[in-house]
Amino acid sequence: MIIAITLHILAAVIWVGGMFFAYTALRPVATTQFEPPVRLTLWSAVFKRFFPWVIVSIIVLLGSGFWMIYLLGGMAAIGMHVHIMLLIGIVMTLIFFHVYFGPFKKLNNSVIIEDWPTGGAALNQIRKLILLNLALGLLVIIIASAGRYL
Repeated sequence: MIIAITLHILAAVIWVGGMFFAYTALRPVATTQFEPPVRLTLWSAVFKRFFPWVIVSIIVLLGSGFWMIYLLGGMAAIGMHVHIMLLIGIVMTLIFFHVYFGPFKKLNNSVIIEDWPTGGAALNQIRKLILLNLALGLLVIIIASAGRYL
């Protein structure tokens, strides 16, 4: 159980912490310091490095989560807070893969052909969806921390 919990927490910290950093620290600086061509190229490169970590985190979160559920006796034996965390985690995963295969792909293609308006629109969509996933991720952390006491 300790291995599953450790892997689960590390994966959550990588994903949610990365979104928090990108949204609250990197985005404001990039927005004020760089013109669109440089900013869009920067974000494309940042996401190319961060998104593989998100994919690994998703695999680890789902694997360790289901492993812990199994160790605790299955879906019928766990608290409602775990069911809620699982549901939100699945929604977050679907949002991520929508970003990955939709606006992120569009952003990368726009940077390659230097279509800055299309790239800007894609980045704006990514920004909104990452904010949604960040809010959901923070909610899951609250539920994970306090859920069994509610």
